[in-house]
Amino acid sequence: MHSNKHLRDLLEQKTQQYQHPVFIPDDPISIPHLFTGKQDIEISGFLTAIISWGQRKSIIQSSRLLMKMMDDAPCQFVKEAGNEDLKSISKFVYRTLNGDDLLFLISALRRLYRHFDSMEDAFVHNDLRSDASMFDLINNFRGFLLNTPHLPRSEKHLGYPLGGSAAKRINMFLRWMVRSDEGGVDFALWKKIDPSRLCIPLDIHVGRIARKLGLLYRKQNDWKAVEELTGKLSEFDKADPIKYDFALFGMGMYEKL
Repeated sequence: MHSNKHLRDLLEQKTQQYQHPVFIPDDPISIPHLFTGKQDIEISGFLTAIISWGQRKSIIQSSRLLMKMMDDAPCQFVKEAGNEDLKSISKFVYRTLNGDDLLFLISALRRLYRHFDSMEDAFVHNDLRSDASMFDLINNFRGFLLNTPHLPRSEKHLGYPLGGSAAKRINMFLRWMVRSDEGGVDFALWKKIDPSRLCIPLDIHVGRIARKLGLLYRKQNDWKAVEELTGKLSEFDKADPIKYDFALFGMGMYEKL
């Protein structure tokens, strides 16, 4: 059993090692790094995060293709795409996400930007006292998107903590948007959510290493496990617990522990 000090030192060391731009090209975060405008970064990051399961090489290839299908101008496409543009993009498929799902997401984002200047504003618009839990914020944001007409099948692509989901992809997207850009990886693009409120993007690699280190005991990778692991990481850095995502994912992906 590792002591808390030993664990913190290990996590700090590995965070410094893996929170580095050298890893960007092999990570889905490379897609929003193609852009400079806030809305372009938001949209490209969100759509990339939505399809971020499976092999990272395939995720990056498919996300890059999607951006090309959006003329490498995702914000303009979302806001202005005509019927022919939408018909063309409806041919996109990645694993279980098909053209109908993508058209719903485009339509939901178009509706969002009619109401808000930023996806950030949509995400926090019910956070009146800036103290709502991430559980509530994610569920509310999902509910806002689902107010757009859609097929029931499309709902599975949006993380649902209320249903027990770990919501790994939306938590990953939030890390990208909110966390400090000090390491040159995340964007620090959103200022209305404090990094201390973020939750760990829990996937198979992070979960396996966290359990190996004694940071997580729950067996299922669900929202309760997210809360358990995030709470433990907050003991090491209350202001920015999710920085340790770099350490846990890096150890799981690159060190094969």
